[in-house]
Amino acid sequence: MAHHHARITWQRDPAATQFPRGQYSRAHTWQFDGGLSVPASSSPVVVPLPWSDEQAVDPEEAFVASLSSCHMLWFLSLAAKEGFTVDSYDDAAEGLMAQDAAGRLAITEVQLRPRVRFAGTPPSAERHAALHHAAHEACFIANSVRTEIRCDAEIVRTETGNA
Repeated sequence: MAHHHARITWQRDPAATQFPRGQYSRAHTWQFDGGLSVPASSSPVVVPLPWSDEQAVDPEEAFVASLSSCHMLWFLSLAAKEGFTVDSYDDAAEGLMAQDAAGRLAITEVQLRPRVRFAGTPPSAERHAALHHAAHEACFIANSVRTEIRCDAEIVRTETGNA
């Protein structure tokens, strides 16, 4: 069993005298056990400017990124074990916020769109899809949520036809 830690810190600006009216900054900091500090905020879609920081990472973006990152790490591991060499992996992942079956606002779907470039001979389309399926099944984050996660993977071909 492994424990993972994050520290989330926020402090009200003393000049924000209208706190009860919701007029306060949602900007805060995520600190991770490796020492990285990330500026975070609510999404401007959820809490309008100026009370959100559009430059910061919001929890919904982080959720999508976490799913995409976990999937990628498993994919790379599985591809390597099967003897494939991945040169690059680029995923323009997207999460959909909508009402769930209970009528609550949630990230109801995450669409992964990995574009994978291989060195040498790439896997067949069927093997590539199977590697992504196995990565999804192994992903700790995907196994931890009830959000539907779909993957629309693509092998990036070079001009010579190899990946």
